[in-house]
Amino acid sequence: MVDDDPGEAGMIGHNDKWAEQARSNRRQFASGPFGLMLALLFAVSACGEAPQQDRRKVVAAACTGLTEPGMVWIAGGHFTMGEDARYSEEGPPREVEVAGFWMSQTEVTNAQFSRFVAATGYRTEAERDPPSLPGAPPEMLLPGSAVFRVPTSDNRNWWNWVPGASWRNPSGPESAIDGRDNDPVVQVTYNDALAYAQWAGLSLPSEEQWEFAARAGAESLPEPKDAAGNPTANYYQGVFPARDLGEDGFTARAPVGCFPANAFGLHDMIGNVWEWTTAAARPGLPVNVIKGGSYLCAANYCARYRPAARQFQERDLGTDHIGFRLVDNQLPAPR
Repeated sequence: MVDDDPGEAGMIGHNDKWAEQARSNRRQFASGPFGLMLALLFAVSACGEAPQQDRRKVVAAACTGLTEPGMVWIAGGHFTMGEDARYSEEGPPREVEVAGFWMSQTEVTNAQFSRFVAATGYRTEAERDPPSLPGAPPEMLLPGSAVFRVPTSDNRNWWNWVPGASWRNPSGPESAIDGRDNDPVVQVTYNDALAYAQWAGLSLPSEEQWEFAARAGAESLPEPKDAAGNPTANYYQGVFPARDLGEDGFTARAPVGCFPANAFGLHDMIGNVWEWTTAAARPGLPVNVIKGGSYLCAANYCARYRPAARQFQERDLGTDHIGFRLVDNQLPAPR
């Protein structure tokens, strides 16, 4: 649901309350606490960026990402899933054993998804007519998807349904992915991600696989920062949703691989974009678990930039901050 509301071994070439939240998402996107945040929006907007932040943005702009990311072997093992839970849906902690598997170094990119579309002619759900919803506004009867926006005094919604928004045009018809081949593909639903995985002969990760890989044997830290306090992932620095200060060098999606890999050799397991898993929020509901947080996760609101964090998303709704990566459960371990 749109709540953001808001190392390397061998390499080779995803209760009823949730259901109600899922149903309401398409009618009205989250508008959350606003009063103080709106005041901060105008106060912060009046301030110039510090030179140190400018330097980080220059460095970030020079990162073009990984062009042909491969897969790494995750040996598997035992871990405590849901450890250090911050929200009720993350617990209780439980002991889990995970068998070895291969996992994509990065989220699937625009270039990779483009090859899939070229080979198959696949049309994503955002490019098709949406399901009919009684009482839906006219724009939601047109192909499109959910796009984040900074709220204003006359429109407090954080999310808009934008006709024409799709993986090719993540923010709507005026946007494009030209020159952004190495950005993670977004505006893909669970079903779109599954179609890509099947074409590639791979799978989407289980939630257990994803969380084990994201932990990489490390402690579950409250915020992705290094010892000096610098961000080590693409997430929201500042008071959400007023303004992202961009202390990590980005105020939107980053090309894959611009942040350090974890101990397993995996990039962007935390931040950048949420990632689909095969886990259902509850049996029988068309809602799956997404993991990892995104560039819209902030300390004051979402704080889901942790391996144990989980979010619930309708399978047929994409956004401009959800992507995916793949696993191979069949290929043997490297010798």
